[in-house]
Formats: sequence, C-alpha cells, structure tokens
Amino acid sequence: MTYDRLVCANCAAPVSEGRCPVCRSSRERLQQSAGPLAGLSPTALLALLAILVAAVALLAAHQTV
Repeated sequence: MTYDRLVCANCAAPVSEGRCPVCRSSRERLQQSAGPLAGLSPTALLALLAILVAAVALLAAHQTV
C-alpha cells in the first residue's frame, strides 16, 4: 500500500500532505521502508514476473537440449 491513500487519524488529512507532525513522521517512515520496486505499478510488476517466467522457461528448455 502506498501512503498517498492513507488518512491520518490525528488530523483526518491525507498522510501524503504531511499537515501535522504525526503525518510527517508516518510519511517519513513509509518512505524509508519502501523497497526498490515499491514505486512500480501492478502492471509493471506483472510484466517483470512474466519476463522472469519466460527467462526461466528458456533456460530450462536450453539445458534439456
């Protein structure tokens, strides 16, 4: 989940706006914990998975020849 959809329980504003100290600390914590693939869309992640599966299938077919 991305923090742009979260609503702060303290000020009832989106966490991504960082209106209060609670929002700002939560936003900072979520940005630090995000991995390298966190910014990719689900479609891009599915495309990467399909490429990985195809590469493994090609490798397996090549080793059986």
